[in-house]
Amino acid sequence: MGADLNKQKKVSEEVKITARGVNVFYGETHAIKDVDVDIRNHTVTAFIGPSGCGKSTFLRCLNRMNDTIDICRVTGEILMDDKDIYAPDVDPVQLRAKVGMVFQKPNPFPKSIYDNVAYGPKIHGLAQNKDDLDHIVERSLKRAALWKEVKDRLHEPGTGLSGGQQQRLCIARAIATAPEVLLMDEPCSALDPIATAQIEELIDELRKKYSVVIVTHSMQQAARVSQETSFFHLGVLVESGKTQKIFTAPEDERTQNYITGRIG
Repeated sequence: MGADLNKQKKVSEEVKITARGVNVFYGETHAIKDVDVDIRNHTVTAFIGPSGCGKSTFLRCLNRMNDTIDICRVTGEILMDDKDIYAPDVDPVQLRAKVGMVFQKPNPFPKSIYDNVAYGPKIHGLAQNKDDLDHIVERSLKRAALWKEVKDRLHEPGTGLSGGQQQRLCIARAIATAPEVLLMDEPCSALDPIATAQIEELIDELRKKYSVVIVTHSMQQAARVSQETSFFHLGVLVESGKTQKIFTAPEDERTQNYITGRIG
């Protein structure tokens, strides 16, 4: 009996986010249909599929970004650590501190490099004083593999950095609020191959501390950075599982067709 309980506990510790029967409607349009998926702890999960298949829409359910769209309605259940993130007592702002997000185009604030990273900790009251804030900024920039490049120019504008550096600054900004989950919506699509390789290396490093979910249009990228892959098609989650299995022995013909280039 004890062994069974331990096994259950281990499984629940492994799963960070559970989605069951999730539907998303934009007005009359049924964009996401009955999605069931588990997002594991300290794992990179890739969402792949053709353009417009619902990957980013579903990603935005995980930190309630869809709440900002008037005509959007989300039904079903999404639990993080067994707690319903859509419960009435959950503050979406606090949720987004726990579930950080990095967007497709680097979008640093028109502020200094330091202030970009310090902004979240300040508004969430995570720093008691300037020393605390300095420590959070340095730690976040180090985790985003940017500290060495910017430590002598922290008070220069973040917008003056290169595209790849700006995206790493946005990652530092996202992790400065000590999130548990990091969502990335095509984080490399605006970057050159060298910057892309740096971000991919960083994603592998970040999963030691966070659960990472990445939407990518690049199957090669999904194969390189993720341990789990979910394939979306026409708003449906067709198949989900270990990345290697999805790419080498998918169970659904639609997945096979997408991976071999017959759809998409």
